[in-house]
Amino acid sequence: MNQDEQWMRYAIIEANKANKKNEIPVGSIIILNSKIIAKAYNQPISKNDPTAHAEIQALRKAGKKQNNYRLNNTTLYVTLEPCTMCLGAMVHARIKRVVFGAFDFKTGVCGSCMNLNNEKIFNHKITIEGGILEEQCSQLLKSFFKRIR
Repeated sequence: MNQDEQWMRYAIIEANKANKKNEIPVGSIIILNSKIIAKAYNQPISKNDPTAHAEIQALRKAGKKQNNYRLNNTTLYVTLEPCTMCLGAMVHARIKRVVFGAFDFKTGVCGSCMNLNNEKIFNHKITIEGGILEEQCSQLLKSFFKRIR
């Protein structure tokens, strides 16, 4: 198992926490110097907050822990391809690398619907890799939506 798969398993643990709380099962962790500095899961429903995506929650925690809104040299792992809001926040935080699991063909902006990272609108480029433990991440989402529908 490679390092990205190893870290993604921690993001999947977070996604399972969301699932148990009837939130869309998306989990995220942020790594700095081979250590987890933040972990979080989707909470928009329970927090009544449309911005409470797993990535945003993790960014907030990491910023507090680092005492800095800039999260240079970090890697963010997330079980689902980021949306526009989350990618924008990651750019502002100066995340170095994003690794995601499942592709999101409805709202994903890291290659599925479009690749915003390639646009000239951002002053920071993030290295992005998708499809890590894709089947496991996709299955979490499929099972969740099958259960609630």
